[in-house]
Amino acid sequence: MDFHFVYLLLAQALNISTVTELVPNRKPSSNYTPVKIDIHPITLQLKEAFTISRDSYAERRALIVGLSAAGKTGFGEASEHSYYGVDRDKMLLHAQDLKSPIEAYAFDNPSNFWKYMKPHVGNSSFLQCAIDNAAHDLYGKICNQPSHEIWELNANSLIKTSYTLGIAPIAKMIKKLKATRFDIYKIKLGTPDDMSILKELRKHTKAVFRIDANCAWTAEETIRNSQIMKDIGVEFIEQPLKADDWEGMKEVYKNSVLPVIADEACVDESSVIQCVNHFHGINIKLMKCGGLTPALRMIEHAKNLGLKVMVGCMVESSVGCSAIAQLLPLLDYVDMDGSLLLASDPATGVKVLADGAVMLPEGNGLGIRYDGN
Repeated sequence: MDFHFVYLLLAQALNISTVTELVPNRKPSSNYTPVKIDIHPITLQLKEAFTISRDSYAERRALIVGLSAAGKTGFGEASEHSYYGVDRDKMLLHAQDLKSPIEAYAFDNPSNFWKYMKPHVGNSSFLQCAIDNAAHDLYGKICNQPSHEIWELNANSLIKTSYTLGIAPIAKMIKKLKATRFDIYKIKLGTPDDMSILKELRKHTKAVFRIDANCAWTAEETIRNSQIMKDIGVEFIEQPLKADDWEGMKEVYKNSVLPVIADEACVDESSVIQCVNHFHGINIKLMKCGGLTPALRMIEHAKNLGLKVMVGCMVESSVGCSAIAQLLPLLDYVDMDGSLLLASDPATGVKVLADGAVMLPEGNGLGIRYDGN
């Protein structure tokens, strides 16, 4: 019998809300030891400026968090983000303040560590993500297993990632399309010429199109555009309306001929239930929700509610993308091209092939090797 089905039955019998509460924590092979933290402020330079409907940028400042115990080190990442009010320098100061409570903890497993850290981290989900992902990486390295194996996931067949085309002059978008040759593209929209852009791009590829309007459309525009986009061969629309426009999303949900996926409207675990009857699926960002530990709970909750599940990335290095990769067996869609947009990657881990196929790292934990200072 399937492992997770058994635990689902047990969860129901014991009135436990999630299977992940029952999944056993593997004991590290070495004795528990206090965890040490190192914090690395970095700046991620993009190959070229990246533009969406509300912003344009050529770099992202970020933190790499290293957690060490039992002679192993795990890594996690958090980048700043103006939309969510996240500043790298403030995160750095907060991370430095967490040194004492972190180093007072005798490391056992990521789930317990996440609960222990939550009161100390507060609402700083981006920082908690970096700490939590580092804990998963560390835990797997201590256990000598990749994280997906600890979670008992079958990684024999993995979905492909999309490649993101930012808003740009159409000639530049076409050039990028021809240079990359991915099987799936996420196309950023939010201009007066959105449908013309899509029609022109379609002339140059048969790839799957996924559209992200980043809150730029109205309900009426979305419903009208959905029919045009269906004819063009678009698979779904991501976050067409402003995050707080729930009434508008009711109309879109009822009348769009394409599925709609929540991004800015789905921030954390409490958001999942709100998306029912407003969206067909959710896009989980590890930084928004606080890391892999809550993301695993969100995935299970969403699937139980009949929602499709996507995990997306910010501008981030292979540290962040390798964390996403461990979740691939659980996902319907993934957008983990963040490291491909960088001029230089300070880490190695997951590999994305030319068509979007994903190769998991061979190492344990999240498979991350951090090469920066």
